[in-house]
Amino acid sequence: MPENKGLVLVVEDEPHIADLQRRYLTREGFGVHVETDGEGALSAVRRIRPVAIVLDIALPGMDGMEVCRRLREEGDWTPVVFVTARDEVTDRILGLELGADDYLTKPFSPHELVARIKSLLRRAAGPQREAVHTLGRLSLDTGRRTLRVDDRPVELTTTEFNLLAFLLRHPGQVFSREQLLAQVWGYAGYRDTRVMDVYVSQLRAKLGGASPIRTVRGVGYGVTEPAR
Repeated sequence: MPENKGLVLVVEDEPHIADLQRRYLTREGFGVHVETDGEGALSAVRRIRPVAIVLDIALPGMDGMEVCRRLREEGDWTPVVFVTARDEVTDRILGLELGADDYLTKPFSPHELVARIKSLLRRAAGPQREAVHTLGRLSLDTGRRTLRVDDRPVELTTTEFNLLAFLLRHPGQVFSREQLLAQVWGYAGYRDTRVMDVYVSQLRAKLGGASPIRTVRGVGYGVTEPAR
């Protein structure tokens, strides 16, 4: 039997899709709890404390985006992977802005879903060696997975934290969107590289004037100490 890798909450109102996700996640060593609506999802998160949430957007009653918004408002930063039949760019951007860590559009390969969850959890665990990275007014602790700006704590999603940590480990270097996606999610070939622009925008909004992230037109992103 594979080792227990933690409990994943699957929120899906289509029984055959929920069962497919459950079978593949169980096969990889995850425990799985299934809910079919938004209210049940919120209650389950508070009760069972999952390691990750697979969240359908089109749920009866409270939709998945509202579930994610409420969790983030409560300070719950459990990794969230949105799963939806909708493939509009505005839907993807809104989901990421609400604090989702990844996004899959139906139909999708259950193998890809498992790979994305494993990658998120692996990177949420942080590097083997703990380190504190400081740049300008920022201090990021990869061991405790905390960020402080001017000694004030700033909450980040798992993906936002991983992106900022990677950039801070390589000050002065510039990376393409494809390179950053491969580093942050742990695999190449992500279909829509524009999601990286959303995460950078989110980080800049949270960091304000302390943001060290710079855009190199036609290339990508890097970090340098902000001018005083």
